[in-house]
Amino acid sequence: MKRSLLTLVVLVSLLVACSGDTVEVTNSPTPLSSPTPVANTPEAAATAFLNALEERDYATMFGLISPESQAENDAERFTSRYESSFEAATVLSITASPIAMLEEGSQAHAAFQLIWETALVGTLSADMILPLSLLGDKWVVEWSGDLIWPGMGNENSLHMERYTPARANIYDRNGLALASEGIIVTIGVVPGEIRDEHEVLAALTLVTGMPPAEIQERYAGSPPQWWVPITDVPGQVGVDHATLLLNTPGIEAREREGRTYWGAGVAPHVVGWVSLVPAEELDSYLALGYRGDEWVGVSGIEQWGEEYLAGRHGGTLYLTNQAGVQIAEIASRDAIPSRPIFSTLDRGLQRQVQEILGDRKGAIVVIDVQTGAVLAMASGPHFDPNVFVGPGSGLERTAVLQNPSNPLINRATQGTYPTGSVFKIVTISAALESGGMVPTTSFFCAGYWEGLGSNYRMECWKEEGHGNINLKDALTASCDATFYAVGQALDGIDPNLIPTFGRAYGFGAATGIDVVVEAEGVMPDPAWKLATYNESWWVGDSVNLSIGQGYMLGTPLQVANMMVAVANGGTFYRPYLVDRIGAAGEEYPEIVTQPEAVGTLPVSAENLNTIREALAGVTTSPIGTAYSRFIGMTIPVAGKTGTAQAPGAESLPHSWFAAYAPADAPEIAIVAMMENAGEGSQVAAPIVRQVVEAYYGLPLTPLPPVPEATPTPSDASP
Repeated sequence: MKRSLLTLVVLVSLLVACSGDTVEVTNSPTPLSSPTPVANTPEAAATAFLNALEERDYATMFGLISPESQAENDAERFTSRYESSFEAATVLSITASPIAMLEEGSQAHAAFQLIWETALVGTLSADMILPLSLLGDKWVVEWSGDLIWPGMGNENSLHMERYTPARANIYDRNGLALASEGIIVTIGVVPGEIRDEHEVLAALTLVTGMPPAEIQERYAGSPPQWWVPITDVPGQVGVDHATLLLNTPGIEAREREGRTYWGAGVAPHVVGWVSLVPAEELDSYLALGYRGDEWVGVSGIEQWGEEYLAGRHGGTLYLTNQAGVQIAEIASRDAIPSRPIFSTLDRGLQRQVQEILGDRKGAIVVIDVQTGAVLAMASGPHFDPNVFVGPGSGLERTAVLQNPSNPLINRATQGTYPTGSVFKIVTISAALESGGMVPTTSFFCAGYWEGLGSNYRMECWKEEGHGNINLKDALTASCDATFYAVGQALDGIDPNLIPTFGRAYGFGAATGIDVVVEAEGVMPDPAWKLATYNESWWVGDSVNLSIGQGYMLGTPLQVANMMVAVANGGTFYRPYLVDRIGAAGEEYPEIVTQPEAVGTLPVSAENLNTIREALAGVTTSPIGTAYSRFIGMTIPVAGKTGTAQAPGAESLPHSWFAAYAPADAPEIAIVAMMENAGEGSQVAAPIVRQVVEAYYGLPLTPLPPVPEATPTPSDASP
C-alpha cells in the first residue's frame, strides 16, 4: 500500500513537471517516448492498451486486462460500459497520449493524458494513471471504470442532459409563415367501431375533401380493431371540426407536433421539407450533437439553413450513481438558439403565381431587377410538402414520388430547354456590338431563308414573310429569316462570336443562386462540339444558335437573370432566395443578404436602349409578336416571345415569354416557360400578363383559349 501511494505521488509530480514546473523526484519515471516498445514490458502493454482505446478496439483491450479484472467485468459488460459512456458523452474521437512510466518490481504505473472530442460539450481532458501488474512473464492492466473516466469506478456512469432548441420557422419577406412548428392531426378509422358508414364517409369527406370511395378504399379489408390512418390535416382543421371528429363513431383523430407547410405548400421547391435523419447521413448528424431521431432539412431552405433553423444542440455531462443521482458535473456547453429564416419570396404573389401556373409542366420566375431578389419561383406540377411529414400521408407521398411528371424537379432551376427566339436578344447584341450592324440594317424576309442553299431552306414563322424589315424591328417581330442571316454573317466574322455573347449573358454557367440546386445548361461553341461529338462546327450551327435552337440549353432562371440585366441597364446580380436570418439575442445579430453585382452586359448604353425599345414594341407595336395579348394592359410590359422546338417529331414546342415591367421604369423581371405547350405568344405571354397583374394588384385577365397545337416543323415561332 505504501509503495502504491509513493508511485501515485511520483507520477502526479511528474505530470506537474510536464506542465512547466521543476520538481525533483527520486526513482524518476521513464518517459514513454519509444514508438515501438519492446514486447513483454509494461511500456508495451500500456501502449497496446491505449492504442486499442483510441481505436475503440474493445476485444483487444479486454485481452490486455488482468484475469481478476476480467472476472469482475466480463467482455460484454466491459464493452457496454465503454460504448454507453462514449455514446452518453457524444464522443467523436479519443486521444490517449502516454507521458511516463514508473516500474517497481511486479507493479507499474503509466501516466497518460486522455482527451475526448465530443459533439455536445467540446473537448474534455483528464490526466490518468494506468496501473499494470506482472503476471508470469506478461504485463496486464489492472482495470476499473476509472480508466473510462475519473470517478466512474465499478458502478457509476455518465449521463448527458441535452438542450435542443425548437426548430425555427421559415417566413416570406414580410414575416408571413411558410414553414412552422405546429400540430399535425392524423385522421383515422377503426372499422369495427363504425355504426353508420355513410355518416363516417360524409364526415371525412367534409373534413378532408377526399372522395368517399377513396376514403373507403383506404380502410377496406383492415382488421376491425385496427386504427387505420386515412390522411393528415393541419391542426386548425382538426380544431374547426373537433365536434364532428370526436362524436362520429369509427373516426379517431390523433395529434402530434411536427413541421407544417402553409397553404398546402407555398414554393415547396424553395422552402423544401424535413425528414427523419437519413440513414446515410446519420454519422454526420451525430457528430454535430444530434441524437439521430430528429427531423432535419433535406431540401430547399430547410436543408440550406439547417444550422440556423435547428441551432446548435448543447448539454451538460454528469457523473451519476446507480440510482441516477448526479454526483458531479463534468462539462457543460449552452445550446445556440435556433434562428428564423426570412426568404425573399412574397407569399401572396407566390401563391397567385402557383395558381396561374396550375397543373402545367413548366416554371415561372419573378425577380426584383434592382437587387436580384427572387419574389416568386414556381415549378409545375405542384406538390404538397406536408405529405413528407405526416404519418397518415403514405399514399399521397407515394403518388408524388411515382408521378411520371416528376413534380420534385424544380423546373425553374433544374430544367434545361432550348430558349427559342428569346435568345435573339443575345444575337442582336452580338450583331450591334461586334457584327458591324446598326438598328436600321435592312433585311428581306420572304417567309423562308435559303442562305445555306436551296437544299437547306429554313422557314420563318410567318409564312407570308415580313418583307423588308430592319434589324431592330426584326427583334420586335421575331423574324426568323433575319436572324438566320445575322447568324450566318456573325459566323463569317468568328464562329465563337455568338457563343461568347451567350456566355456573357449568363448561359452555360450556374447563376450562383443560394438554396436550390441549379443546372448550368449548355452554351455550345466549336470547342464544345468537338469535345462532345468529335465533330467540327459549321455555319449551320451558328444559324441555329442565332434563334436559340441547336445544342443550346438554358434554364428559366438564367433567362430571368438575363432580363434583369437588360431591364436595369446592364447589371447582373446574383439571384438570391434568403433575405435575412433572424437574430437570437445580442450575441447572434440579424444577418441580412446584400445584393451582389457580379457582372455587366457587354452592350453599350445606346445599343441596349435599342434592344429595350424593340422589346417594348413586342407588346405595343402591331408587328409585335405579343401585341394582341397585351391590348388594354395598364402596366407597360417589355418582353420577348419564344417557341422552342422540342426533341421528338411529335413533341409540341416549349412556350416562352421573358419580360420586365413597367417597361419604362422596370421593377420586376418575369419569365414563364411551359413545356410542350405551343407557341410563346399563345401560351406563355398571357400567363406573364396575369403575373404582372397579380404583382400590381390588378384583376387577372382571363387566359385566352389555346388553339389545338400541332408540332411545329420550323425552328422557331413567336
